[in-house]
Amino acid sequence: MSRPAVTSGPVLTPREVVPQIPPEAPVMDVLVVDDDALALEALTAHLRHWGHTVLPFPDAESAWRALEHSTDVRMAILDWMLPGMTGIELCRRIRDKEGPYVYTLLLTGRSERGDLLAGFEAGADDYLTKPYDWDELRVRVRAGERIVRLQNELISAREALRTQAMQDPLTKILNHGAIVDALNAEIDRAERESHPLALILLDIDHFKDVNDTFGHLVGDEVLREVARRLRNCLRSYDSLGRYGGEEFLVVLPNIERNQAVSLAQRIRRIIASQPVRVGDSSVPITLSQGIATWDRPRKSPSDPLIGAADRALYAAKAAGRDAVRLVRFEFIDPDSQEVEIPSGIPPELPD
Repeated sequence: MSRPAVTSGPVLTPREVVPQIPPEAPVMDVLVVDDDALALEALTAHLRHWGHTVLPFPDAESAWRALEHSTDVRMAILDWMLPGMTGIELCRRIRDKEGPYVYTLLLTGRSERGDLLAGFEAGADDYLTKPYDWDELRVRVRAGERIVRLQNELISAREALRTQAMQDPLTKILNHGAIVDALNAEIDRAERESHPLALILLDIDHFKDVNDTFGHLVGDEVLREVARRLRNCLRSYDSLGRYGGEEFLVVLPNIERNQAVSLAQRIRRIIASQPVRVGDSSVPITLSQGIATWDRPRKSPSDPLIGAADRALYAAKAAGRDAVRLVRFEFIDPDSQEVEIPSGIPPELPD
């Protein structure tokens, strides 16, 4: 027996809108727009039984208001002919919208080549002519699922590569290149916003002795634990990176000189307060720190500022280690000439 067709929508089964198929696990959020109430109800029911979360709308305007600020919808099934805004116009808006890619399927009674080209030019990924068959629609929806899944995998792979390129594999903080990039960005921001900037270069004291005495596996755990403690001391918008070996670099935007010194002293106490325990080993750890503060940052290379912090760090080590030393940095011309005003500080300052 042939199945009756709804000319403006899908081909429906004779006595039921939805065939008895087992529901599947949720796949994705699908936005559906059709001004034919029966077709919209049937399409919504089928998509839900195929495992999707469905957002049904009778017109493009209300659909766009819901979609405009959403990042959850990953597929849109749009009727071409709609009152007010057409499916083609909604498709164009979807394509212009920032955010995750939305796979778009047009439903249309038009079959002329020019109409189909216009749909694809508007950004549609696929189309289905009315009246359509449920099996064909399901195959096309599954094709859209594969495209969306593939895009998700590509985004995840890109983010993983980005993280790998920026992250130190041992400590999971920024690597050398990424922390220098963060410093350069903060120098630019500090100049634009007329904010002070500070930099702390930290070095684990006698780290070679740790490796020689306890072994490199214990040394690796010490580096991880120092990175963890440092991260817990910092503000959410500070940057922390492994500058090299046992050296760490902290970038402190919009911070006054006395605040940077207080933070460094707090870090010094926290690191020294408890040894790092690895198995049966208990490893006492201290840090030497060099601070470079910059009251009026201006766009310039980061090397002179890092160099100033490095000289302050050298002074901290010369003072016996487990110490903090400060340099006030001023960049005075484009040829990387700077004036440093050394500031010896006492071993302990109140937080």
